[in-house]
Amino acid sequence: MSETFSSAGPVIVVAIPAVGATLVALSGRWPNVRDAWSTIAALAMLAAVVAMLPGVLDGRIPQATLVELAPGIDVTLRADAAGMIFALLASGLWVVAGVYAVGYMRSGNEHKQTRFFAAFALSLAAAGGVALAGNLLTFVLFYELLSLFTYPLVTHRQTEEAIVAGRKYLTYTLSGGVLLIGATAWIAILGIDASFTAGGFLRNASLSTGTAWALFALLIAGVGVKSAVMPLHSWLPSAMVAPTPVSALLHAVAVVKAGVFGMIRMLAFVFGADMLNDMGAWQVIAAFAAVTLVAGSLLAIRHDNLKRRLAYSTISHLSYIVLGVAIVGPIALTGALLHLVGHGVTKITLFFVAGAIHTRTHRENVSELDGIGRQMPITMGAFTLASLSMAGIPPFVLFTSKFYLGWGAAEVEKQIFLVLYLVSGVLSAAYLFPIVVRAFWRTSDAFTRFGEADMRMVVPLVITGVLALAWGLVPDVPFSFFDLATDVSSAAFPDSAPVAGAR
Repeated sequence: MSETFSSAGPVIVVAIPAVGATLVALSGRWPNVRDAWSTIAALAMLAAVVAMLPGVLDGRIPQATLVELAPGIDVTLRADAAGMIFALLASGLWVVAGVYAVGYMRSGNEHKQTRFFAAFALSLAAAGGVALAGNLLTFVLFYELLSLFTYPLVTHRQTEEAIVAGRKYLTYTLSGGVLLIGATAWIAILGIDASFTAGGFLRNASLSTGTAWALFALLIAGVGVKSAVMPLHSWLPSAMVAPTPVSALLHAVAVVKAGVFGMIRMLAFVFGADMLNDMGAWQVIAAFAAVTLVAGSLLAIRHDNLKRRLAYSTISHLSYIVLGVAIVGPIALTGALLHLVGHGVTKITLFFVAGAIHTRTHRENVSELDGIGRQMPITMGAFTLASLSMAGIPPFVLFTSKFYLGWGAAEVEKQIFLVLYLVSGVLSAAYLFPIVVRAFWRTSDAFTRFGEADMRMVVPLVITGVLALAWGLVPDVPFSFFDLATDVSSAAFPDSAPVAGAR
């Protein structure tokens, strides 16, 4: 049994990047100082999250109420096991993404770097709030702030294409937010305590069938936008006009991860397994996720532009997570949470590589990469590791998560989804492995020797590439991701047998 206690810990996690953004903005005249503040804030946020981890693993959940708007309606931060998974992932990847961004922005002599790093830090503050939201209102508040803080990053280059993409991004994400706000207000009017509860806080509410389905549609569509579930996905490929560190942020650290984390919250903590089964709502989610999983991979194969190929890959892999929750079983939920982590560290590696190639060679298309592995062996070596992980090759991290997802599907006798996972793994190999072949086994007379990119870019991509392997072998080192995932599954399915390997 878990015990909730008052603590400033969750507030500190959210406050650190907000303070960091302020210090970055004030240090714009001194680039080295500015970038140092960004790195210090990232390390401090990670340390603050890690400091809460032992207590959470022991069942002691820190909580802080920021403001009480009305009796039973408050803005509360709480570090439960599910929130800790996302918070650890976001804060950990910010450390490497921040260092990488400095190398990228300086190598490309990008304009408005102070604004960029300040918005980057604010985005992590919002992501921390999403991760540690104790109730639906708090979640929606930080979810919307995340959209606003990332908008200047998407439009950073201020080209016409970037402005159009930014408007599309904001239209989609704020529209999803409006649906969430509507559902949150409706739940408040009904007098339902909207604190996130494993198994769903709506399961004991006396709702009519129509009301239950209406809330389901509003909440799932609201988080479905950032989850890039088809047909709500088109903003994500368009946003690839942003600098590569922003693409990494969108895909691996904050935005789409906030979306699929929101999907986990809605399905497992708002509705719960019993309600999803009784309504038959899981079938609706599973159908959309299954189509997105396969179609995203097929679209990725079609695109020559590397970042757009990776964007469609993300669309596909996010639906691994959505489908894992929709399967409604403890093992599948464990797999979905592990996939959240595995996809984050794997996909950020792929985007880091794309950015390193761009800054060094100004090449953006797969067809232009013949022989690049011989010129940038370290960078493309990391790309190879991440590609093996994306395809689910053992012992990489995404093999581990896919194993649990497939096992979970078989456990509840939904083998069709196991087949879909296997098919998508083959398709992942189909759009990534040819790039590796081009890089190392083909040559091009037109390719000039460039060498590796700035070490501030190369070192982070090596670290994340190695982590894609290491976390497949030991997913609990050093952040106890597996233990946290099984804790969430055990709480969501208290009548089920513990997941194999759990504490």
